[in-house]
Amino acid sequence: MKALQLIVALAFLVIIHEFGHFILARIFGIKVEKFYMFFNPGFSLFKWKPGRHLGAGSAIKFSNPEARAEYEEDQRLEKAESEYSDAYNAEKKSKGDPEAKSRLCAAKAQLDSCIAARTARFDAEYEQEKKESRWKRFWGHTVYGIGWLPLGGYCKIAGMIDESMDTAQMAQEPREWEFRSKAAWKRLLVMIGGVLFNFILAIVIYAGIAYHWGDRYIPFADAYEGFDFVSTALNAGFRNGDIPLTADGHKLDASESDCIYRLASASTVTVLRNHKDTVSISLPDNFLLRLNDDKGLMSLRIPVVVDRLVAGGAASKAGLREGDHIVAVDSIATPSFTELSPALLKYADTQVNITVERDGDKVTLSATPDSYGKLGFQLRQPVDIYPTVTQRYTLLESVPRGWQIGTATLTSYVSSLKQVFTREGAQSLGGFGAIGNMFPERWNWLSFWQITAFLSVVLAFMNIIPIPGLDGGHVMFLLYEIITRRKPSENFLIGAQYVGMAFLLLLLVYANGNDLFKAFFK
Repeated sequence: MKALQLIVALAFLVIIHEFGHFILARIFGIKVEKFYMFFNPGFSLFKWKPGRHLGAGSAIKFSNPEARAEYEEDQRLEKAESEYSDAYNAEKKSKGDPEAKSRLCAAKAQLDSCIAARTARFDAEYEQEKKESRWKRFWGHTVYGIGWLPLGGYCKIAGMIDESMDTAQMAQEPREWEFRSKAAWKRLLVMIGGVLFNFILAIVIYAGIAYHWGDRYIPFADAYEGFDFVSTALNAGFRNGDIPLTADGHKLDASESDCIYRLASASTVTVLRNHKDTVSISLPDNFLLRLNDDKGLMSLRIPVVVDRLVAGGAASKAGLREGDHIVAVDSIATPSFTELSPALLKYADTQVNITVERDGDKVTLSATPDSYGKLGFQLRQPVDIYPTVTQRYTLLESVPRGWQIGTATLTSYVSSLKQVFTREGAQSLGGFGAIGNMFPERWNWLSFWQITAFLSVVLAFMNIIPIPGLDGGHVMFLLYEIITRRKPSENFLIGAQYVGMAFLLLLLVYANGNDLFKAFFK
C-alpha cells in the first residue's frame, strides 16, 4: 500500500510540475512535442495526438493516411537516433576504424534527413496553428502519453537543451516556434513554471485540508499521559511520559505545523515530567540530524481504552467491555499501550489479573493472553480519548491558512537542509524507499494529502537548486544571460547538462543505495 501511495503521489506531482512548463510554453507560442506521465524508454503504454492518432502499446488507430505517415516518420526518427547513438559509440571504441567511421557518417546522414523532415512538418504545423481556434492551437499539436517506467515524467519542449539531449535538433537553424528563439525573460518564466505550479499545488492542498478537515489537534497540555520518545531523544534527556512545554523559551503549540521542527532544532526544551515537575533539557547541536534514523521524534502515549472486542477473544471471555480503561496487568501499571504490550507478553498463555476502570470504579478481571501477548481488542484512538481542539475555516479563510502552512513547511524544510552538508547528513540521505516510508500502512486520505503537499514543497525547492539538469540550472544560465546580455553557447549548455545529469544520477544511486543498505544491514 505504501508503494501504491508513493506512485500515485509522485505521478500527480510530476504531472502538475510538467504542466507548469507546458502551460507557459504554449502561452508564449513554443511548441511542446510530448507530454508524458512516466518515462517511456522503448515503448509507451498509451499515446494520443488529438485528431491524429490514439492507441495503447503498438496498437495505434489513425484518423487518416496522413496521420499514419506522420507517425511512421516519428518512428523512423526514433530509430535513426538509436542507430546514430550506437554508431557513435562503436566509432569511439574502434579507434579510427574506417568501416566504423563510414557507418557513423551514414547514420548521421539518415538522422539529419529525418530531423529535416520533422522540422519541415513542425514549420507547417506552426503556420496551420495561426488559422486554428485558440483551443485547438493550444492543445492540439502535442503527443500525450503514459510510459511504463514510474520514476517521473517529462515535457519535451522544442529547441531546448534538456534531459532528452536532442543535440541533433539543436544543430538545425533556430525556428520561431522553438524555446531557444524566444526572449530570455519568456524562457525564464517557462523554466520556473514547474516549480511555481508545485508550490501553488501545495498551498491548494493545504487550503483544501484546512477547509475539509480543519485543524484538529490535541493540545500538548491535554495529552495527560505524555509522549513516547525515540531512542535519540531518550539519550538526549527526554523520558517517556514527558509533555513538551517550551522550545528556547517559546511555548509549543500543537496547532502550529512546524512545532515539532522547532522542538527538535531548539537548544533548550522544557517538559512537564511525572505530571508535576518542570524539567529543562539541553539538546546537542546535531540533535535534529540524529533523528533522521529514528523516523520521527515522539508519539502520543495512548491510554489503554477498549474500543472494540474481538468475538471469542481472551478479552471477551474475561468479561472486558467496550470503554473499559485497562490500568494494570497483575501489579504492572499500564498508563499507556507502551507498558501494556510487554506486560501481556510476559504473561503469554498464562492467566493473569487485569485491572480496569469502569464507570468510575476499579474492576479486576482474570484473562489469559495468547502466545503473542494479545487479548483480542482494538484500542480507542487518541483523538477519541484526549480533549481535542478543531479550528474550522471558511472557504475564504482556508486560502491564507494554506499559504501559512505552505510557507512554514518550505521554511522548515530549507532550514533543515543545512544538516545535509555534514558527514552524518550525507549518510542519512534516502531515496524512494525513504519517501515511501512516509506513508501509512493503510490508505488514509488526510495523511495522503498531507504527505503529497509536503512532497510538492520539496519537489519545488529541489528543482530550483542551480544544478544543470534541474530547472534551477536553466534559471541560473538565463539569469546570467539577462544580466550580462550574453547568451551561453549551446555547446557549453550541452556540456553542462551532461555534467549535471551525471551528478544527479550518482546522487539518485547513492540515495537509493542508502535505502538498500539500511534495509539489509541495519
